[in-house]
Amino acid sequence: MSRLEAKKPPLFISEPLTKDAVCQSLLLLSRIFKSSYGPAGRLKQLHNGVGGCVCTTSQSSALLRHLSVRDPVLRVLTASVQNHVSRFSDCGLFTAILCCSLIENFRSLNVAPCTVIKITRHLLSSCMDYLKSEACGCRVSVDFSSVETLVCLTNAVLGKCVIVPVKGRRVMDSTVLPGLLIETPEIQLGKPLAIKRTGSNMIKIALFCVSMSGDSFSPEEGTIAVRHGISLEMSELNQLLNVGKQLVNDGVGLVVCQKVIHPSLKQYLKENHVMAVDRAGLSLMEPLSRMTGSKPIASIHSLSPGCYGSLKDVSIERVASKHFVHLIPEDTVICSLILCNRSETAWDELKRVCETAEHVLQLTMKEPLALLGGGCTETHLASYIRYKSSSLSTSTFQDLGCSQTQYQLVADGFCRSLESVARSLNRDGGEILTDLVYGHCWFVPSGLPSVSNWSDVVSKCGCGINGNTEDLSWRILEGQSCSPVIQGCPKEPSVKVTDFVTLDCFAAKCSGLQVALETANLVLDLSYIIEDQN
Repeated sequence: MSRLEAKKPPLFISEPLTKDAVCQSLLLLSRIFKSSYGPAGRLKQLHNGVGGCVCTTSQSSALLRHLSVRDPVLRVLTASVQNHVSRFSDCGLFTAILCCSLIENFRSLNVAPCTVIKITRHLLSSCMDYLKSEACGCRVSVDFSSVETLVCLTNAVLGKCVIVPVKGRRVMDSTVLPGLLIETPEIQLGKPLAIKRTGSNMIKIALFCVSMSGDSFSPEEGTIAVRHGISLEMSELNQLLNVGKQLVNDGVGLVVCQKVIHPSLKQYLKENHVMAVDRAGLSLMEPLSRMTGSKPIASIHSLSPGCYGSLKDVSIERVASKHFVHLIPEDTVICSLILCNRSETAWDELKRVCETAEHVLQLTMKEPLALLGGGCTETHLASYIRYKSSSLSTSTFQDLGCSQTQYQLVADGFCRSLESVARSLNRDGGEILTDLVYGHCWFVPSGLPSVSNWSDVVSKCGCGINGNTEDLSWRILEGQSCSPVIQGCPKEPSVKVTDFVTLDCFAAKCSGLQVALETANLVLDLSYIIEDQN
C-alpha cells in the first residue's frame, strides 16, 4: 500500500509588492517590454527549457504568449495586457510598459493605495475627457474619402482579408487579390475551365460543411442495423450521386466542400461541367459564405434552393510552387493577401504585423480618429495633466478624500509613467526633449554634447507634425517634474499629404491607457496572495 503524503497548508504572502523577488521580476519584465518597443525595438528569441520551437519576435502578442510568468502578481499584469491585445491587436507594449511604470512609481509613494486608486481614476477620467474632446491637441481626424483604392479594399461593411502563406519568396512578391484562394495541388495549370454559368453569366456555388466522402458513418457514433444484402457504402454513394444530380439540375457551376468529396461524385460533376473543390478547411467557411452569399450545407440528405450563392468568375493561379483556385466575387468584400517571406520565423512575424494592421484599419474605419505617435501623445498628455492638476479647486480634493500634496504626488507619478513610454522609444542613447509650447517629444541624435540651444540640433518632433520653425523652449525628458504646457497643439494641423506623420490607433491606445491604469490599481490593492501547495 502506497504512503499518503500529508496535505500541505496553503502559502500566504502578505504585501507582495514589498517583496524583492516580485520587484525584480517586475523590473525584468518591464525591460523586456521597453527594449521591444517602437520601430527600433530589439527582437527577442523565446524558447522553453526542454526544447520545442523558438519564437523570434518583438510583438506583444507573441511575447506574452511565449513568456513563462510564474509570479501571481505578474500573471495579473500579463493576463490584462493579453486580453487588451485580443480585442484591439495594437498598443500591447504601450499598455504593458505603462502598467509596469505606474506600479513602480506608485508603490514608492508614501500614499495609501486606496487614496492612489481614487486619484488615478480621477486622472484617467480627465485624460479620457480630453482625448475625446474637440480641443484635444494630440488627436487628428482620419479622412478616407481621397483614398479610393483603400476604400475598395475595406468596403463599407469592413471586409475580411485572408492571408495565404508562401514561404521561400521575397517579401516584395507579396500581393493582394480580390476574392479567395483555395490551394488545390491536384489541379493542372493551363487547361481551360469549363464551368456552367447562369443566364446572367454568374457562377452558382454550393458550399458544403459536411463530409462528401461516402464514409459519414463512424463506429464511434453507435451501431447501425442494415438488412442482409445491402451495402452501406453503396447506399451512401448513391445518395451522394443523387445530390450531384440535384446540383446539376439546379444549375450549380461550383461545389466547394470543407472536407473530402468522393472521387465518383467528383467525376460525375466534372462530366456535367461542375467544378468540385474539396479540403477547403474550416477557416475558409465563414469568408466563403460571406463573400458568395451561400449558406453552408450541413447534410447531404436535404438541399434547399436558397442555400446557393454566386460568383463572378473562377480562375487558376500559380504562386511559387503552389496552385490555387481563385474565386472572384462580384463585390470585393473579401480579399486574399498572398504573403511572402524567406523563412518561417520572418513570415510568422510579418503575418502578425499584417493582421494587426488590418485590425487597426478596421477600427479606424469605425472611428476615424488617430493619436499622434512617436511619443508625442504621451508627453503632450503628461503636460496637459500637470497643467490641469495645478489648477484644481479645494472641493475636488475634499471629494477625493486627499490633500493637494497627495494629489500632486500621484499626478506626477502618472505623468512620469507616461513619459517613460516615450523614453522607451530612444535606442541610440541621445537626449530626449519635450517642448514647453506643444508638449511634443523630440529626439536628439546621439554623440552630440549638451547644448544651450536645442533648436540647432532637432528638426522634427517624434510624430513629425511639428517642425522646428519657431522659437521653442525645451526641457530634457528625465522623468522629473516640469513646467506645464503653455498651450495645446493646433486643433487642425496643416500637414501636407506628402508629409510622413506617425500615428497611433485611437481606440487601441485609449483602451490601453485604461487597461494599464486599472491593472496597476488592481496590483497595488493586492494585500495577500494565497497559493495552494498541493
